[in-house]
Amino acid sequence: MSTGAAVAAEPLQVLVADDHPLFRDGLRTLLSSAPDAELVGEATTGEEAVSLTSELQPDVVLMDVQMPGMGGIEATRRIARDSAHARVLVVTMFEDDATVFQAMRAGARGYVLKGANYDEMLRAIRAVGGGEAIFSPKIAVRLMDFFSIMRPTTLPQAFPELSDREREILDLIARGHKNLEVARYLYLSPKTVRNHVSNILHKLQVADRTEAIIRAREAGLG
Repeated sequence: MSTGAAVAAEPLQVLVADDHPLFRDGLRTLLSSAPDAELVGEATTGEEAVSLTSELQPDVVLMDVQMPGMGGIEATRRIARDSAHARVLVVTMFEDDATVFQAMRAGARGYVLKGANYDEMLRAIRAVGGGEAIFSPKIAVRLMDFFSIMRPTTLPQAFPELSDREREILDLIARGHKNLEVARYLYLSPKTVRNHVSNILHKLQVADRTEAIIRAREAGLG
């Protein structure tokens, strides 16, 4: 029983990855005031974050998205792959859908905006450290809005000549998304999306993108 109590009392080991000294100072102060969390290292680049995570094996990595060299998204992906014990909590100023979903696909367990107050930040650190997923209120609302308008994963077979991926891309195009936005949503390269769009136009035997969108919407996509 005493052993269990000692384990439960062990503070969360936290690594901060951010290239802004003032923000690191704030997190350092925050963590020093929390009895259940301990700062074990600081990184200013994605490469340092990956290296220090491997070396220190923290419970939580507070990861900025935009840093010199390797960005936070790629660093998150490598940490999720190579240091499964460490859970990444993205802490950033970016709240656009593309960045949020890239972070989630990379393996982040939470997404908090830098405007969060100390209580919100500590709550997020504790939640992610405890194995939960957590998002800033504004991000949570955006996620709910996004998924509320999503079509089912298996789209209606309106165009059997298209592959599942092509039908998925056509659905997004019919919603008004440009190729670059489609690439970000599906985590594909812009060139891959352009190739898919070209195949879609050919298979549907339409002259251009506008005609493809009209046909897609008539069939219930978009």
